[in-house]
Amino acid sequence: MSFAKNLKCRECGRDYPLDPIHVCEFCFGPLEVFYDYEAMGRAVTRDHIERGPPTMWRYAELLPCNPETAVDIGTGLTPLVRARNLGRLLGLERLYIKNDCQNPTWSFKDRVVSVATSVAREFEFDTLACASTGNLANSVAAHAARAGMKARVFIPGDLEQGKIIGSAIYSPTLVAVDGGYDEVNRLCSEVSDKYPWAFVNINMRPYYAEGSKTLGYEVGEQLGWRAPDHCIVPLASGSLYTKIYKGIKELAWLGLVEWQATRMSGAQAEGCSPIAEAWNRRSFLIKPQKPNTIAKSLAIGNPADGYYALKTMADTNGAAATVTDDEVVEGIQLLAETEGIFAETAGGVVISGLRRLIEDGHVRSDEVSLSAQPSTLLKQHSRNGTASSRRRGVRDDRQASREVHVCRVAHQGADHLETGPPVRNRHKHPARRRPGRPGLGDPGARRRARGDRPGSRLGS
Repeated sequence: MSFAKNLKCRECGRDYPLDPIHVCEFCFGPLEVFYDYEAMGRAVTRDHIERGPPTMWRYAELLPCNPETAVDIGTGLTPLVRARNLGRLLGLERLYIKNDCQNPTWSFKDRVVSVATSVAREFEFDTLACASTGNLANSVAAHAARAGMKARVFIPGDLEQGKIIGSAIYSPTLVAVDGGYDEVNRLCSEVSDKYPWAFVNINMRPYYAEGSKTLGYEVGEQLGWRAPDHCIVPLASGSLYTKIYKGIKELAWLGLVEWQATRMSGAQAEGCSPIAEAWNRRSFLIKPQKPNTIAKSLAIGNPADGYYALKTMADTNGAAATVTDDEVVEGIQLLAETEGIFAETAGGVVISGLRRLIEDGHVRSDEVSLSAQPSTLLKQHSRNGTASSRRRGVRDDRQASREVHVCRVAHQGADHLETGPPVRNRHKHPARRRPGRPGLGDPGARRRARGDRPGSRLGS
């Protein structure tokens, strides 16, 4: 059973029912799932978890949906690698790599989408949708196929070929938007108010975000029921970063791990580093940026959870690092050469970011340090690599583009989608009763980032 009680506004604290909503109607703050931790503590034990399935659903009672409705494609319980070679090179005695490259669609996004899809089925949605920089699109398409749902996937128009193919293989409807992720997300916010679809990172976001906690749960269990001393996580929207910390704290609250006052640090590419830039200014105010980096999976110029990431960083005595695109490539190669892990650009960001944090004295040599590797580079092909694609029997860009809807005027809203040949599902989906959609307030409104709060500490 699920111990989720209600949704709660992270700003004003108002309670809401467990509905497909994501913003507070009073202050437009984001909503978060709140649990009955007292009842959860009586039911969840180490032994109970260890006897569970070898996936993230061994932690089902700590998530906001019923295990009976879980959409599980084998996500989670990915390797926690003792990185002795890399640690020796960097001067760290106890460095671990959490290799989420081994999830079913090769990224940590399978964690969040598995939870969002499961809750969407409980709400009886028949269509799963998302705004994505690539990895989320792959996962949404795969989970929709498994759940017998339709998929609508919105992506930036310049997305890498490999990630387009990684979604198209599941036969979703793909919509390429002429713009970056922030334009895609803005369009999807309007579309979500017009169509009764389950947008995993919009109206399903409170539930979706909870899936990232399972990475923290697994690390605690794999370390022998111990919290790490220091986590270094790549930063995009800031959600993964904050939820890993929430997961570790929950295990401690439930008495399942030995608490170590875990420090949380993050890394971003210089070409899109709004969170790190705010940290370096010693401010909680996020200044949106126009992304210009090869780390496209982290290219979110206006991060939804940026303020909360900064708050977590300050509260845990963490730090932030930025790295150049050249250093991103060096980080990818360094991890591959030392530990045999071929990560994508986000992995290169976190490895080079870790090296920068060590140089700046933010990581101690004797800490149990965790580096999260969110995705693999295997699907991040060059858009000009059509020859290699043909050798592998994969359609090239020109063929794939015929199956993608195009939106060239994202700033004009959902009514200006350019029609084109859709990607049609081969299977007919059973008709489902669509739920009544509660009012979402103003979906276009966003909580305004605030300046430094009195008594808050930022920077080092």
